[in-house]
Amino acid sequence: MANRRQVMTALDALLAAGVKIDNVQQWCRDNGVNARTYYRHRARIEAEGAWRQRSRRPHHSPSITPPELDAWICKLRADLGVDNGADHIRDELQRIASETTPAWAVPARSTINRVLARHDLLDRNPAKRPRSSWRRFAYAQPRDCYQIDATGLTLADGTPVVIFDVLDDCTRMLVACRAAPAETAAAAITSIRRAFTDHGPPAIVLSDNGLAFTSRLLHTNAGPSRFAKAVHHYGTRLIHSSPYHPQTCGKVERHHQTLKKWLRAQPHQPRTLRQLQHQLDTYRDHYNHRRHSALPGRATPHHAWTTAPQHGSPQALPIQTDATIHRTRVTETGTLHVGQTRIGIGRAYHGQTLTAIRDNNHITVYTTSGHPLGHVTITPGKSYTPLTPTH
Repeated sequence: MANRRQVMTALDALLAAGVKIDNVQQWCRDNGVNARTYYRHRARIEAEGAWRQRSRRPHHSPSITPPELDAWICKLRADLGVDNGADHIRDELQRIASETTPAWAVPARSTINRVLARHDLLDRNPAKRPRSSWRRFAYAQPRDCYQIDATGLTLADGTPVVIFDVLDDCTRMLVACRAAPAETAAAAITSIRRAFTDHGPPAIVLSDNGLAFTSRLLHTNAGPSRFAKAVHHYGTRLIHSSPYHPQTCGKVERHHQTLKKWLRAQPHQPRTLRQLQHQLDTYRDHYNHRRHSALPGRATPHHAWTTAPQHGSPQALPIQTDATIHRTRVTETGTLHVGQTRIGIGRAYHGQTLTAIRDNNHITVYTTSGHPLGHVTITPGKSYTPLTPTH
């Protein structure tokens, strides 16, 4: 016996051609077709001239996204310019809805993603780790730590320039964003001083090991760099990034991507440093006051900064719940203590006060100049662990 689709195709052809079947019940039994199906097909062919598959779409869909809302979602996807995903689109829709009379309902994040997928505007990355697997490290209060880093850009005429971003680690507040002709110590000092003047000096400044921040090689015995001296003048401690958790410049480096997306979305590319700085000032106000997704409750950085119960300062090292920061003196035997753990540093550091940051069972030790000396992994039952040097 032929399959059901072939049988139904043959039946429709017979009915359309006007062929009369004398014994319908017997034909249906022989071909495995329900008699009601036969009569339904015959009635539709007689009424419409042919059998056509009808749409199964419901006549009424009260919960479907209205066409005008679809259009807004697609428009905001292209226009926002700053990580314009579902969360940010929803933020803008809430603002637009509040100005609309009557106000219309703002869809959920999942609905916005379905609309983007329907219009082929959703970037899919199956290999990307889910958000639930992320483990964030953040300082507990504003002004505990500022991260500073520079990123390259070109003006409209092709002239290379740099942008120094200074980001508060806790609130993601962009405390400074300055354009400069090159990544120099003088430009880095100008940027960090602007952040200190506008928002106050923090307990710690975290940077990478670029020459603008170190002005020397890692393993030389030269004194503090110009940038380090400028930071220390305010009583703030400078540390440099290490390839080990949690001391990385990941937040400010990720912010470069957000900033550049916004700059690319602007109608005009700046031709001078002054024009670029004007765009950066506009962006900074937008970023701090209107949107952000990495904070609890999707608070803006400015709201998180202004509503914090207290702020850090150079007078007190940060107190963490997910990490602890220690300033400890090296003993005559070349060891230092972090809690119950003794770490072998070497007699060459006898008498020096070093900084150790502990994240669960991982400890990174920094020199007085802020460079990572090395790290250890705490092993239960062992009270002494030698330092593994940072290469």
